[in-house]
Amino acid sequence: MVAGEVSPGRTRKGRPRNPDGSMTLFEHLKEFQVRLFRSVLGLLVGCAIAYFYYDQIFALVRRPFDLVVEEARAQGQTITLAISGVTDAFTLQLQIVVIAGLVISLPIWLYQLWRFIAPGLKSNEQKWAVLFAAVATPLFLFGAWVAYQTMPNLLHLLLGFTPQGVANIINVNEYLGFIIQILLFFGIGALIPLIFVMLNFAGFLTARGLLKQWRWLVIGVLTFAAVATPTADPFTMLMVAGPFLAIVLVAILVMWLNDARRARSRGPGTRSRSS
Repeated sequence: MVAGEVSPGRTRKGRPRNPDGSMTLFEHLKEFQVRLFRSVLGLLVGCAIAYFYYDQIFALVRRPFDLVVEEARAQGQTITLAISGVTDAFTLQLQIVVIAGLVISLPIWLYQLWRFIAPGLKSNEQKWAVLFAAVATPLFLFGAWVAYQTMPNLLHLLLGFTPQGVANIINVNEYLGFIIQILLFFGIGALIPLIFVMLNFAGFLTARGLLKQWRWLVIGVLTFAAVATPTADPFTMLMVAGPFLAIVLVAILVMWLNDARRARSRGPGTRSRSS
């Protein structure tokens, strides 16, 4: 089945389709238009929800900063958030609403993206698109949660360079941009194992090929954990790296099972192009 959710051998308008599942350029553009419209519609719904809960979301965003401020005040330092421009308050709310809307609508636009980039899957494989979108949401939130929990340590480390007697006035939009970058970095990082699985189901990557790069995988996860825990405590770094390594191992296991299933369907004596 192609990504257009049509019956086998037919297009949306009932015309015969290529037996190999390929689509013409016009059909690809039409498919892109449909998937994009549904993704934008989901984003608008997510933004509407985020708008009504803006105060609660902003309180969560500034909570790591407030924890650092309490410690700074106990040490006689002055650190505060400030809005310096006439339009900065509007820009702040717009940014928070859009980013929160993207997170809320994550299952919708990930599902649409997957259905567009993997049009050649068979009908019995298309069901995995829903599962991928469902798994991607908790994975992204897990990575963002790890970053959020370690954010006070990172802010404490960076703001700790403020000299005594110097007030540190931080523009709220700069702070928002900083925390969003960190949350997105770790959220997307947690999705990397799922991306490996998606590439495997699309036929571009095998478990054997990924295992050949196991050293780089371990180094990448440890680097990830080191950034998340900017302290000299190796035990804390390993505690953060452990869940990410477990996710990678689960992804490799799923890929291995899928490779074995494809090998049985192809029969003996065949090899995957990505192995």
